[in-house]
Amino acid sequence: MPSPNFKKSFQKLKTYCESEDFKGWDPYDGMNSKIFQALPLKHWDLARLAWIQGFKRSPINFRKALLVPKEHNSKGIALFLLGYCRLYQATLKGNKDFGSKAEQLKQIKYITQLLLNMKVEGFSGACWGYNFDWQARRLFLFKKNTPTVVATAFAVEALVESYKITKDPQVLEVIKSSAHFVLKDLSRTPHKDGFLFSYSIKDGNNTVINASLLGAKILSLVYGFTKEESYKDLAAKAVKTACQLQNEDGSWIYGLLPVQSWIDSFHTGFNLDAIETYQQQTEDKTFQKYTDKGWTYYVENFFEADGKPKYYHNKTYPIDIHCPAQVIVTASKLNQFKTHKELLEKTLNWTMDNMQSKKGYFYYQVKKGMSSKISYMRWSNAFMFNAMAHYYLESQGDV
Repeated sequence: MPSPNFKKSFQKLKTYCESEDFKGWDPYDGMNSKIFQALPLKHWDLARLAWIQGFKRSPINFRKALLVPKEHNSKGIALFLLGYCRLYQATLKGNKDFGSKAEQLKQIKYITQLLLNMKVEGFSGACWGYNFDWQARRLFLFKKNTPTVVATAFAVEALVESYKITKDPQVLEVIKSSAHFVLKDLSRTPHKDGFLFSYSIKDGNNTVINASLLGAKILSLVYGFTKEESYKDLAAKAVKTACQLQNEDGSWIYGLLPVQSWIDSFHTGFNLDAIETYQQQTEDKTFQKYTDKGWTYYVENFFEADGKPKYYHNKTYPIDIHCPAQVIVTASKLNQFKTHKELLEKTLNWTMDNMQSKKGYFYYQVKKGMSSKISYMRWSNAFMFNAMAHYYLESQGDV
């Protein structure tokens, strides 16, 4: 069983996030500073990079002093929506520890509309971006609300779960249109026997494996409604390329640029989730051996004996909150939850004991030195909210 504190822990997180109306700061939101935006430094890539990294790496939160507002983030909102959909499903089984069916439905409708309102206009289909400018090394600058396949994939999956509950035709039309964003606005880099979808509409980050798989995930989810064979075929090509890029031991590097050769926990989880989504939506099990090998690598290389999550396959620190959150969601998607319940319990208990504030929110990272205990709504709280909702639903009768 999870810690007896699970319900108390989750309720404190839920209360905190609701009290903030799901708004908050983000590790990468430094350029939202009204002070920085008033300076000419904003036009210099090195200054932008240093400013963002300074905010991200500092264990001290300067955001209030430097006038960085708390805001909604589309990926964070999508994660909250996914979590509330899981809590709604729990009420159908008679489990109402975190609210009644009517209360969950009210939240689902409210957050769904928030997410729809954040959709970026002017592209071939429904898409979402982030609420801040983001300088990635000196490679490229993503301006605020630049659509990315990552934000869009999380939004689409959340809207799919929302639609299953509300049957809102407006939501379904938005879901369907997201395929056009993938097909027409993302670039494709030929590789192996297929291609990689780009991270965004902008060049510069075109060969990230998990991003390409998220493009395939969107097409797979839309295929589930439309049965458009071209969506399935393109998704299959992207999945095949990603599987061909899997290392013999079951691992994946992050991307194909020389600076993207690391192997980490939560992006491994994203990869497995996306491939399994393709298989579930299309009933094509061609890639099962890759998910089996990848899952085995995941659970054997990213967790210590006491459940402590590791960031990298060969290095524990910094322990990032994404790592314990994503393994719960991926285990649920791959139907591995019950088989690996002991690992998931240990990891969740370790995380509640070591990465949660008394105020309810979860910390960003634990480091060997001074840890970052700043509350980040998307990166930390939304991910843990979704993970804990999945855990609750999967543990019916045990919690």
